[in-house]
Amino acid sequence: MRFHVRLNHEGFYSEHQNLKRFKRGIPTQHTVSSIDKNIRKIRCCKTAGHFTQAPVFLSYLLGYSMHLKQNLLLLTTCALITGLPCHSADAQTPATESFSGLTFQSPAEKSIGKKIVLIAAEQEYRSEQSMPMLAKILSSRHGFDCTVLFAVNPQGQVDPTMPVYPEKGKESEFQTHNIPGLDRLKEADLVIFFARLLTLPLEQQKQIVSYIDSGKPIIGLRTANHGFRGRLPYKIDGKQIQFGEQVLGGTFRGHHGNWHRDSTRGDIVDAMKDHPILTGVANIWGPSDVYRTFPENGALPSNCTALVYGQPLIGREQGGESNPNKIPLPVIWTKPWKTSNGKSARVFHSTMGSGKDFENDGFRRCIVNACYWCTQLEDQIPPQSDVSYVDPYTPLSSGFNYEKLGVTPKMPTEYRTP
Repeated sequence: MRFHVRLNHEGFYSEHQNLKRFKRGIPTQHTVSSIDKNIRKIRCCKTAGHFTQAPVFLSYLLGYSMHLKQNLLLLTTCALITGLPCHSADAQTPATESFSGLTFQSPAEKSIGKKIVLIAAEQEYRSEQSMPMLAKILSSRHGFDCTVLFAVNPQGQVDPTMPVYPEKGKESEFQTHNIPGLDRLKEADLVIFFARLLTLPLEQQKQIVSYIDSGKPIIGLRTANHGFRGRLPYKIDGKQIQFGEQVLGGTFRGHHGNWHRDSTRGDIVDAMKDHPILTGVANIWGPSDVYRTFPENGALPSNCTALVYGQPLIGREQGGESNPNKIPLPVIWTKPWKTSNGKSARVFHSTMGSGKDFENDGFRRCIVNACYWCTQLEDQIPPQSDVSYVDPYTPLSSGFNYEKLGVTPKMPTEYRTP
């Protein structure tokens, strides 16, 4: 069937007048029908191949959406329904069903030809702020092409407030988590996981497992060692693989430091001070506490190499006194991961990583250097990696008291700039 959209002066005038009333705040019963009508017209234009006419109707949709508080959500919805690309001033990535993250392209003169995917999908440590900040540094300062993926709610918003456990008696109402854009893992040279207790659709779990078993490098930050509430569909030789315990080298067993009371001083292991990841790294500190990842009187697995130990400090100020009742435990280490087909992947894990931890340039430098090391570019690590912010970075504090902390659901594009 051939579709044709007739453009006439009367139709444009009527639409123009309705839009003017809407902008002035005058209620009109035609607003919703006008939006729907324009969407249908755009779809007709697209089907008929009349792409020169479609932007006219799209301009009216943009007119309505730019005067709604939910403009970003409406813009995204329009693009999804019509199947046409839709860009805002800050968005560099098309809004499609398979992607709702952020991309940060490296400048051509700096590009080193490596792609990093950063996954921000936890509820406590403000990864939704730290991962875009880190991606900007990696792309602008170091030539990595970066993509940030977020866990989003059914409205497409980045939503750290989503529960990780079903409410008793309301199990049927529990909403699984969703990370659109995981198809980007296929092209990634490195993935940085910052997840916590996720319940994901099976297809998304398989996409993650496919990457983990690819032999490509992995970075896990803070809660990544308990990133998934259930088991991933990942077995080797018939045995279930635990992402934290086996892939990363340890899982969360408790707060060794006092939760939200102690801070952590990172002490570099003297025998590892010349490791490429520690190039130019000094004075690591963060207000997050030390995790325990192995039983008391135990140790890291033998295939792990500790680079930094975390000494719990009394209070949450840098330079505070060591807690005399708390021994230092490993907080940063490397290890290999052997996949089902025998490939060996480089793995880096840090149990530090809160949004506030990333304000420490020693910690940021360690993570940036780890990206070079993971992608086997350690010979390109600068003596003093540039970890200066691209944009101002003022992360919210860690915790679950969302209203007090100011944590609210936001569209992904809102995390492109502060």
